[in-house]
Amino acid sequence: MKIIELKANIRTAVGNGPARVLRRKDRIPAILYGPNTEPILLSLDITDLEQALKKVKSRQILLNLAIQNGKTINRSAMIKELQVHPVFQTFLHVDFYEVAMDRKITVKVPVVTVGKTKGVELGGTLQLVRRELDVLCLPSQIPNKIEVDTTNLDIGDSIHVEEIPLEGDIELSADVNFTVVTVLAPTVEEVEEVEEEELEEAAGEEEESETETEDQ
Repeated sequence: MKIIELKANIRTAVGNGPARVLRRKDRIPAILYGPNTEPILLSLDITDLEQALKKVKSRQILLNLAIQNGKTINRSAMIKELQVHPVFQTFLHVDFYEVAMDRKITVKVPVVTVGKTKGVELGGTLQLVRRELDVLCLPSQIPNKIEVDTTNLDIGDSIHVEEIPLEGDIELSADVNFTVVTVLAPTVEEVEEVEEEELEEAAGEEEESETETEDQ
């Protein structure tokens, strides 16, 4: 995973008033914390954050926080929470979580299905049961997505978490071998709709036949 550099400054003032002052200056309040880190109050430029987020397609972003406080202090971190205004969709606050580059962490990674599913070709429906999976890996090895090949899945078949192949030193954090994707059989409603359409077509043909007979 690519490491994105993001500049930040130490802040001392807390509360809603100072936060509003920061936002008027196109900056937002933030905080950095972690298991072995004393919380550090920060502020950062909104444009810098927007540019950093645009550089990655994944929801997971690995950052090198360059904290300015007379001298530059570099900390590896990930975004734990990004608060957004519910109406204007502007950034309000960021929580950064410090990570050790040599220690595995658990993150959520989206699941993406690939392949032309056999069961779907036969009328079934592909259902993605788990859209995200918990992955245990080093911060630098976080995958953007987990691809699941569904080509050979027939109607009624499933793929469980333990059947998903992984590359590199990556583990799936799962105590139970749960279903990730399955192919459902056509529903009874779909069959009934087809039968109803066939009956309506037959009735229409019968009416046309009766009309032709009367005309003769």
